[in-house]
Amino acid sequence: MEKITLADKITELTGSGIRQMTTLSGGCVADVMRADLECGRSLVIKKGDANTSGLLIEAEMLRYLAQHSPITCPDVIYADDGCLIMSFIANDNQMSESVQIDLAEQLARQHAVTSDQFGLSFDTLIGGLHQPNQQEASWIRFFGEHRLRFMAHAAHKEGRLNAAMTARMDRLIDRLDRHIDDQPKPSLLHGDLWGGNILCQNGKLAGLIDPAIYYGDREIELAFGTLFGDLTPAFFDRYAEIMQINPGFFEERRDLYNLYPLLVHVRLFGGSYVGSVDHILSRFGH
Repeated sequence: MEKITLADKITELTGSGIRQMTTLSGGCVADVMRADLECGRSLVIKKGDANTSGLLIEAEMLRYLAQHSPITCPDVIYADDGCLIMSFIANDNQMSESVQIDLAEQLARQHAVTSDQFGLSFDTLIGGLHQPNQQEASWIRFFGEHRLRFMAHAAHKEGRLNAAMTARMDRLIDRLDRHIDDQPKPSLLHGDLWGGNILCQNGKLAGLIDPAIYYGDREIELAFGTLFGDLTPAFFDRYAEIMQINPGFFEERRDLYNLYPLLVHVRLFGGSYVGSVDHILSRFGH
């Protein structure tokens, strides 16, 4: 979409012209911009390759969250294959203890939104990568096949994971029943819960962006939040007051569940993330 066409589209949608456009950071599959309108409203625009950016899928995820989650996310104003226009959520980047507590309370409420199956009615994206959501009654099958095996074999095909490590991953997947419960309640997950996707303002959670949604064991969401240290003890203390965190999560299952986001990072970046996968596989005897 050419810039003049974009400006015309925004005026058509909002009745206001653009006062200023600025580039925002964080777009891994699309260019991200902020549009401040003459009426005082602000929008976020993502522009990407119509064939690869997945912006229609992102729009579908945001619309799903708007209908099912208590947590604020951007409102979708317009979407096509190459352009996504959303509401702007102010963010002061001050991830304080009070924000962690508010996040715990709101995320627990989202995790209380449940389904009778793991997965989702449509496939989604994580970091721009395809994320299959074939619905399953078994968490072990869903996590093993549609998360770990799918991502590991894709990484192998792309030359990011060697054959030996892929075989080690397969052996772990075939023995997942030794480590995780097959029938946790399928909770609505954001799916990509790291600090860059957590917006805060004035000591409260302002909203979550860039989802990778599906229904799964809420522990995988909690685990991902620890991978880069984004969820603190204040978060976990408050979350555990609302929803029980079962014994063994911090000691064992957290590392097991973090194999999935690590495999995503292996595909996107390679490098040291392969070593992290190797370390966890060795820990679990593979």
